[in-house]
Amino acid sequence: MARKPRLPDHVRDNARRLRSNQTDAEQYLWYLLRNRAFGGHKFRRQHPVAPYILDFYCHQRRLAIELDGGQHTEQAEHDRARDAFLDRQGIHVIRIWNDQLFTETEAVLELIWTTLHP
Repeated sequence: MARKPRLPDHVRDNARRLRSNQTDAEQYLWYLLRNRAFGGHKFRRQHPVAPYILDFYCHQRRLAIELDGGQHTEQAEHDRARDAFLDRQGIHVIRIWNDQLFTETEAVLELIWTTLHP
């Protein structure tokens, strides 16, 4: 079996830094998803898929969950290019606004669940 190429050091180090400095929304969603608490699905946080780092990733279902704050309104084109790259890798991306996570938690969890179980 061929070994996976090693991640560039800067990508790996950035993922570690992001795991140590999570936003409130990331901490909350991680609390809901961690330890296979969400239907037995294993999620990773700040998972590198070079050159990007995914907020949350379920490898089994090839699903990325991206939490978006206000800065994403200015970088919509970057997000579209990123999502297209991930789609070419066979990774489906769902985007959730931080405030939506806090105000519509049940709806967000239902979206994640229905995406995991089409």
